Amino acid sequence: MDHFLYRDGALFAEDVAISEIAATVGTPFYVYSTATLLRHFRAFDEALAGMDHLICYAMKANSNQAVLRTLAQAGAGMDVVSQGEYLRARAAGVPGDKIVFSGVGKTEEEIRVALSGGIRQFNVESEPEMEVLNAVALELGLVAPITVRINPDVDAKTHAKIATGKSENKFGIPIARAREVYAMAAAMPGLEVIGIDVHIGSQLVDLAPFEQAYQKLAELTETLRADGHKITRLDLGGGLGIPYETGNQAPPLPADYGAMVERTLGHLGCEIEIEPGRLIAGNAGLMVSKVIYVKSGEGRDFLILDGAMNDLVRPAMYDAHHDIVAVNEPEPGVEKHLYDIVGPVCESGDTFAKQRAMPPLVAGDLVAFRSAGAYGAVMASEYNSRPLIPEVLVHGDQFAVIRARPTFDEMINRDTIPEWL
Repeated sequence: MDHFLYRDGALFAEDVAISEIAATVGTPFYVYSTATLLRHFRAFDEALAGMDHLICYAMKANSNQAVLRTLAQAGAGMDVVSQGEYLRARAAGVPGDKIVFSGVGKTEEEIRVALSGGIRQFNVESEPEMEVLNAVALELGLVAPITVRINPDVDAKTHAKIATGKSENKFGIPIARAREVYAMAAAMPGLEVIGIDVHIGSQLVDLAPFEQAYQKLAELTETLRADGHKITRLDLGGGLGIPYETGNQAPPLPADYGAMVERTLGHLGCEIEIEPGRLIAGNAGLMVSKVIYVKSGEGRDFLILDGAMNDLVRPAMYDAHHDIVAVNEPEPGVEKHLYDIVGPVCESGDTFAKQRAMPPLVAGDLVAFRSAGAYGAVMASEYNSRPLIPEVLVHGDQFAVIRARPTFDEMINRDTIPEWL
């Protein structure tokens, strides 16, 4: 459920009309619903209520500080994958002991910043990383709490570009080598082994791959404990999918996921961490765009929007589907028309949908891309020298611009022309 609904023929974000925001900030823009963000966070929090747990929002999905602070004030920790994300989380008021640092390529500088500033744990991905982490911790006179990310060789049955738990993926250490790697970690004085980490992929719509991975994790926990390791925390990653397309089978509910976690891992007495990103932010956001032209082509018509692939790259990158709706609600029974929905960027890949059934639209009409709160603004670029689009946060009947659109002068003046020119 989200809080983007029609009222008297107009699309609203909570108690604010989308058309009012468009008139204030211009199009295209992103808009997020506070009520939806909090509802989704609480659904996960309640799903694990029977276990000691922390929900660490995977901020790569949407890292605007207003979004982070909204979730942090509700009790969320953060999962970060870079120094920039770590510093964003701290700037948003998240304490270091609620930040988990993931990612395959942590640099010495990133490790040093996080260790010095405070960190809940590092999810270690390789032996070389472990050695660097140990060296930096000793240099600083600190001990780094770690889990080791284990690759369980489980097929998540998701898009190849967002699968992370198979043996050919770059993430984690093969589960067959776990005992050897944990023995190495235990021998390093700058490290404190506290648990195990696993994350098998994103946009999963079936609990079976999770359950398969968690059963392997439970067995490994018992084995490592028998080897003398203190395993008190299990980081289960994220990955539970969201319904991008109306009418498709809905992914499992957080409550069903929580019951499965308790069934497979509850007997171990470990603290559970999960790192949802998409499920919290995805359906909490829209991208709103305006029709520039309706163009008749050979055997098809095009809706040319002012939003483009640089603003929302998921369709071009992943062939991802987003439901696209008219901001003015169509009359009941209106005959729909098939359009290719495209942006103005000079790439054939700047196509959001082909032969999508929409109510008849004309230049100036507004459309909203649903499920755009995750991996939208964070993946945007200034390709074709198009400014990054604003982000807006709604709270009841209030809204605020939480990232402004830069001016063309601001964009251009970032460049420096050398003296010889």
